[in-house]
Amino acid sequence: MDDFSLAADLVREAGTLAARMLDEGLETHYKTSVSDVVSAADHAAEDLVVSRLVDARPDDGLVGEEGHTRPGARTWYVDPVDGTYNFLSGIPYWCSAVGLVDADGPVAGAVYYPARDELWVGGRDHPTTLNGVPVAQLTDRPLEGISVATYFHPRHTADPARAASWSAATNASAAVRMLGSASVDLSGVATGRLGLFLQGNLSPWDWFPGAALVLGAGGVAESVEMPGTTWQVAGNRRAVADARAALTGATVAD
Repeated sequence: MDDFSLAADLVREAGTLAARMLDEGLETHYKTSVSDVVSAADHAAEDLVVSRLVDARPDDGLVGEEGHTRPGARTWYVDPVDGTYNFLSGIPYWCSAVGLVDADGPVAGAVYYPARDELWVGGRDHPTTLNGVPVAQLTDRPLEGISVATYFHPRHTADPARAASWSAATNASAAVRMLGSASVDLSGVATGRLGLFLQGNLSPWDWFPGAALVLGAGGVAESVEMPGTTWQVAGNRRAVADARAALTGATVAD
């Protein structure tokens, strides 16, 4: 089985398992805040993906959000339930996601969105598909004419430089959406439902699966390094350039 077929199987199995466990009832545990939660479904879905990877790709490394890790020349990043707060709150905007990365960056990504039975697969050498159908390649559009899918935690308002950069980029867009799952957001960008993805200091399992999909759709996915914050930005080339300019050109108000 090639990497893309394997990734597709992994996320569909993980998402299906998590959805079934949610229907049966779950206990909630908090990690760092009321919005940073984990459940037995997160752990069970990650265990499932990891066991499959150990058998299918014994030489690859892996990193899971819920703690699994091992080294390898290539690394699979696993997010068993991306959008756990939504998942546990009855908001159907969540997914299961995996991303494969090598020394040159994202190789493959797969995201399964159970609420709509939607499966995205794509990457560096594989045009992104949605349920097996290739998505349209992204075309250049300015930031001012598109939406931005983003997230900004309330505690970050205490960082004036970070808040100024985020405000500059989002204010330059046509609309802002905060939906609660980075991988579904990035899949939406790859599909054209959303215009641009923008978040700061993302964990790799939140970034690489969807970044691979945007690349496979002809877009760009890059990190903008700034003091204290690494902004992850993905979308069509012009919009990403516009966002980069807004982020780096922002000034803190007196």
